[in-house]
Amino acid sequence: MAQQGPEESHLRQKQRKNQTNKTTPNSSGLLLPNGSGIGADKNSVFKGLEKHAEERRRKLEAQRAATGIYDDADEVPLRSKKNRGEDDEDDYASSDAKENNPAEANKKDKPKKVKKPKVTVAEAAAKIDANDLVAFLSSVSESYEGQQDIQLMRFADYFGRAFSAVSASQFPWLKLFRESAVAKIADVPVSYISESVYKTSVDWISHRSYEALGTFVLWSLDGILADLATQQLGSKGPKKGGQQASSKSQVAIFLVLAIVLRRKPDVLINLLPKLRENSKYQGQDKLPLLVWMIVQAGQGDLAVGLYLWAHHILPILGGKSGSNPQSRDLVLQLVERIMAAPKARSILLNSAVRKGERLMPPAALDLLLHVTFPASSARVKATERFEAVYPVLKEVALAGSPGSKAMKQVSQQIQIVAVKAAGEGIPALSEEAASIFIWCLTQNPDCYKQWDKIYVDNIEASVATLRKLSEEWKRLSSKQSSLQALGETLKSFRQKVGSTFIVRNFVMICWYLSHFKCVENCIAFELLTNAKALSDGVDVAHQDYFRDADKYCKAILGRLSSGHGCLKIVAFTIVVLAVGAAVVSPSLDAWDWNSLSVLFNTQPSF
Repeated sequence: MAQQGPEESHLRQKQRKNQTNKTTPNSSGLLLPNGSGIGADKNSVFKGLEKHAEERRRKLEAQRAATGIYDDADEVPLRSKKNRGEDDEDDYASSDAKENNPAEANKKDKPKKVKKPKVTVAEAAAKIDANDLVAFLSSVSESYEGQQDIQLMRFADYFGRAFSAVSASQFPWLKLFRESAVAKIADVPVSYISESVYKTSVDWISHRSYEALGTFVLWSLDGILADLATQQLGSKGPKKGGQQASSKSQVAIFLVLAIVLRRKPDVLINLLPKLRENSKYQGQDKLPLLVWMIVQAGQGDLAVGLYLWAHHILPILGGKSGSNPQSRDLVLQLVERIMAAPKARSILLNSAVRKGERLMPPAALDLLLHVTFPASSARVKATERFEAVYPVLKEVALAGSPGSKAMKQVSQQIQIVAVKAAGEGIPALSEEAASIFIWCLTQNPDCYKQWDKIYVDNIEASVATLRKLSEEWKRLSSKQSSLQALGETLKSFRQKVGSTFIVRNFVMICWYLSHFKCVENCIAFELLTNAKALSDGVDVAHQDYFRDADKYCKAILGRLSSGHGCLKIVAFTIVVLAVGAAVVSPSLDAWDWNSLSVLFNTQPSF
């Protein structure tokens, strides 16, 4: 390109200046894109808007500085007119978006949820005022007079409100009951409330009827089991739209249930039939809860606790769950806690028979025998723990008024239990069962008659009993209810062997009698049958038992006879000495003839 001269350049600048003067008629106007102009008065409007925007910007910066969003070292950048325009457009776009999408607006405008402070069971319990509870219960009793069911529900509502702020995580009762020892959960949640609140509650409960309390206990139990089912369902899989029931109210339900059972423990005894019949109250998963309930009842009455254990918890060992180590452990923990109570032995022995029912019935003693004296190959860790509690439980099972009608009846029932256990062929079990069998003989002479009836069919148990009687005669002979009845029973045993032979060999005996009709031969035959039975008249498998039984019968009968003979000799010697002394001494007043008469009268008739 050719270089332009100074004149050409000056000419072009002059042309541009003229063109500018044509498009801008005055310096105070503005040219719009459509060619129309705006005067100076219109331009002042934009200057006002800019001034207003600038003031607004300064106020925002001042507010940000006041709230501490920016530090002193931070710089707040000034927005140019271009940037301000873009921001305004963004604001308008954001406003339009909110109007077009209300859900988005609500989501952005929704304030953050403030987390409430966690309230523990102890903190909630500390806020319960005993005087307020007294006023509430008084008002409820007046408002719902004669409606005890409603009164009890209102009682539960009061504690429900008191513990409403306690979250489920603060009272994980299911985990606590499953993983904790019985001793640890025994006072949960009663230990959290004050003594005055507890006393106020039990005093009020004492005036409620057993019928109303029974209904209330079942209602409470059903509520807890519903929560248990919900928690079990939630633990098996993810939640699908279902809301897990809160355990907030469970604190109150457990508390009022414990208070009722401690004040009126007999309520649970009255409910035993329903607990046995309804399957929803049974199962391994419900056992910790039932044990906790019995602990509460035992706190109120130790005898009730043992009754419930013997009638409802111990029988679990005889069922399918009996082999479960966890079940055995819970069964043992409960009875160990009962046995560990102060003066437990004397309390239980004095209450062995309660309202006509025994704390330890014969069926419970039967189960206890088998878990305490198993075969050597079946012993487990729990066996030693059963051995530790067995002596006191046995005492309770055998306790009662000697000679009473009830004691005579129960002794015959226990005798059947003992004879079956003694015949199972387990040495330790047979030994213990034989001692219980002999105890039955000391309580009731009718037990000798019952023994006579079951002798042949229970020869193993009879041998164990006869052996023990023979070996410990000195100690046991003085305790027998009737030595005469014992002697007659033993003679009957020896005759039964011959009778058994006659029945089992009736055809052969008929032939024998048809050939030997004389009386002498008949007598000889009677003697023959007694001896013959020991060799081939009895079942071969039991011949040794019958032989041993006959041996012990002879030994005991010999001691009975010798003892009776010795008494006769002693009596005769005393009489001779007395007569001799009378001859020697003319004064007979020195002799105490009444004492001699008493001695002769004590001589047993045999």
